Amino acid sequence: MDGFDGKRYKPRDINLKDLWDVIKKRVWLIVVITIITAGLGAYYSYSNNTPQYQSSARIIIGATPELRSTFQVIIKDSTVLEKVVSTLKLEQSPESLAEKITVSSVDNTQVVSITVVDTDPNRAANIANTTAKVFKEEIPKIMDFTDVRPLSDAKVNPWPINQGQNRTVIIALVIGLVVGIGIVFLLESFDDTLRSNHEVEAILELPVLGRISKVSKKKLSRKYEKQIKLHTRGETIGYK
Repeated sequence: MDGFDGKRYKPRDINLKDLWDVIKKRVWLIVVITIITAGLGAYYSYSNNTPQYQSSARIIIGATPELRSTFQVIIKDSTVLEKVVSTLKLEQSPESLAEKITVSSVDNTQVVSITVVDTDPNRAANIANTTAKVFKEEIPKIMDFTDVRPLSDAKVNPWPINQGQNRTVIIALVIGLVVGIGIVFLLESFDDTLRSNHEVEAILELPVLGRISKVSKKKLSRKYEKQIKLHTRGETIGYK
């Protein structure tokens, strides 16, 4: 752009220190924007995605693979789940409860895993353990089969399995940081204040012989009070 007396301003090279000085001057603005975007990201994530918790109980079924597959179907049948709902006093039907349960054989062995996914980690563990217990009690009545042994109880898992929420917050945090830095540099580009001798010399193409330092009001007030005290003692001083 055109500078002083029609001369064209010669921009100086930008180095890392210049960039850091620009960021440091308005770092509060970057922090505020980053916090706001991260907060909006967290609100959006947790209002649109309910945390899901998973817990598994394991039992041993001493049967052939074909018979074991039949038992895996029975575990999710209403005959078993009705008693689970009644025992835990759940406010849902056996059919809706069955959608939360996954039954599978571990590595084609006699170990069967009963996995439950629920919005409450404690409830997920209780459903898995109660389902395993009710199945062990009911299967002798259904198929006259007794070779069912508990292997391990379900433990409460405090960590949600849908970790995409944290990813959304991190993305919002990064976006806020980038936007904040971009706004800081945009504001800096509109600021025409001369802050160094080099900038003055670049515009005027003349050497700077000296500069007036900034004096605070507090310092001037002290100097004035000192002069008043000296004058009252009959002394006269001049400004230096």
